[in-house]
Amino acid sequence: MKKPSVPVAKEGVPFILFAALLSLVLAILQYSVLSFTALLLTAFVLYFFRDPERIPCDDDDALVSPADGKVILIEKVFDERYVKEHVYKIGIFMNIFNVHVNRVPFPGKVRKVIYTPGTFYSANTEKSTLGNESCGVVIETASGRKMAFVQIAGLVARRIVCWAVRGDQLKKGQRFGLIRFGSRVDLYLPLQTQLEITKGQKVRAGETILGYLS
Repeated sequence: MKKPSVPVAKEGVPFILFAALLSLVLAILQYSVLSFTALLLTAFVLYFFRDPERIPCDDDDALVSPADGKVILIEKVFDERYVKEHVYKIGIFMNIFNVHVNRVPFPGKVRKVIYTPGTFYSANTEKSTLGNESCGVVIETASGRKMAFVQIAGLVARRIVCWAVRGDQLKKGQRFGLIRFGSRVDLYLPLQTQLEITKGQKVRAGETILGYLS
């Protein structure tokens, strides 16, 4: 597992440096309005790629959110792509103001990492789960249950970053990737999960309890 930098995700450093350099050049050229605008842009990019520490709960059975954002979907489905069984599917939508570093919801060993190229529909629509570019991580828990968490690109988000690789032993709350500039993370959880969230609820990666795996 590759380790991202803290407290700013290393994938954001080129964007931050570019915006900062642009601000400096415009200031030297005495374009005051443009340099101030570029400075605001630098501040926004720095804010977007922030990577704060999160402390997951101590309960071994608790599943935590993999992303900051809003729960837009909770349903029972048969998942044919990742775990190939009946599951709870949970969709979490991230807007551009959310922290975009994603975290592991439950400890387990990575069995598969499935990257799927695709389109870029808005991430808060059902089309995005079917056709958008995505990267799914399938893990197996110590008790032998399988679950998946899937990063999905959106209309603006065009770059998925996943640090997890097959064979990794992941810990709850551990960083596993990010999506640049707003998107979505879906979870496929065993039906034995006791859900503790509702549609429309706002959640925090690594801290908000989604449910308990009995």
